[in-house]
Formats: sequence, structure tokens, C-alpha cells
Amino acid sequence: QVQLVESGGGLVQPGGSLRLSCAASGFTLDYYTIGWFRQAPGKEREGVSCISGSDSSTNYADSVKGRFTISRDNAKNTVYLQMNSLKPEDTAVYYCAADPFRRGGLGWYEYTYWGQGTQVTVSS
Repeated sequence: QVQLVESGGGLVQPGGSLRLSCAASGFTLDYYTIGWFRQAPGKEREGVSCISGSDSSTNYADSVKGRFTISRDNAKNTVYLQMNSLKPEDTAVYYCAADPFRRGGLGWYEYTYWGQGTQVTVSS
């Protein structure tokens, strides 16, 4: 059974940092592209970043370039999203997702398996 579980969300002040984790079970992460997405109330789901299973190449949305870093630990079957210099506009529920076809894009429709999400709130 394929399962993705996010953790690491919380409340942080502007300028602060959080590290999100996406732990996989039921499949091996390095055969998939793993993406991070976010959805704020009243807004569409937005692709944030993804990492390829084949060569660990990465892709970032312009809104997070230079602030967020995606990485993977194949031994732990986990993908991370390090978020620095957080802004109030980063507030959203963050989801990780897996694409078995390894397309490397940030469109939510490319991803088959989804976690339940973790809330990130950036506020003073």
C-alpha cells in the first residue's frame, strides 16, 4: 500500500525556518519524482518544488527559489523541504506527492499519490 506522510509543519515567525519531511512506505522513493505542493485558503494548489528519482535533479517555483531546498535520503525513504526566510505568504497546507512517471514538473495533475498535508503558518 502506497503511503506518504508529511510532518514538520507549525507556526513560525517571518524570517524563520522549518524543515518538512515526507516519509514513504509501500514503495521506494528513488523510483519516483517527489513533489511538494501547497494550498492556501481560497487559492489553487501550487507546485513548490520537486526532485527526480533518477538523478536527483530539482525544480523550484520562482516564488521559493533561493529560500527553499528539496533533498532526499534514500536510506530513510524520505524527502525533505528546508524552508528558510519564510514569509507570511508561504502560509498554506503543504503536501508531498509522488509521480511514478518521473516527469519532473510542478503541475499537481502529474502526481498520482498524495499525503494528507501539514499546516505551515508564518505569522508574528
